[in-house]
Amino acid sequence: MSKFSKKKKGMPAINTASLPDIVFMLLFFFMVATTMRETSVMVTNKIPTATEVKKLEDKRLVSTIYVGESLDKGKDGDGDKIQLNDKIASISDVRNFIFAKRADISDDEVDYMTTLIKADEKSSVGTINDIKKELREINALKVTYSTNIGVEKE
Repeated sequence: MSKFSKKKKGMPAINTASLPDIVFMLLFFFMVATTMRETSVMVTNKIPTATEVKKLEDKRLVSTIYVGESLDKGKDGDGDKIQLNDKIASISDVRNFIFAKRADISDDEVDYMTTLIKADEKSSVGTINDIKKELREINALKVTYSTNIGVEKE
């Protein structure tokens, strides 16, 4: 037997010194790139379909109004309900909602503000007309409706 034995050399260990840097870089990327849901919808919201659809560009200038039947009918009752931010509101609250949104942006951008109505396909036209009348009174004339892309039924 020899005095010096040969040791079998295996694969060298993987260097994990840069692993925390990579993990934190990924964590930071996902924190920056992820958007959080701003409102939880409290009304039924099955959006109708349309054939001619255009996407809104600057979403920070969009004020969204949800219209539909309340999901909690025991609390809110039957019929169409209007949701502004995270609460059920009335037609008269639309005015204050738009004024609050206008206060959050600069005066130069007020003319570019758009009101988006996300109405359930079974919503009453009268409710939507009441909202539009209230918007006309406060000079919020840019109104769009949310739809899904669909095919034309014949």
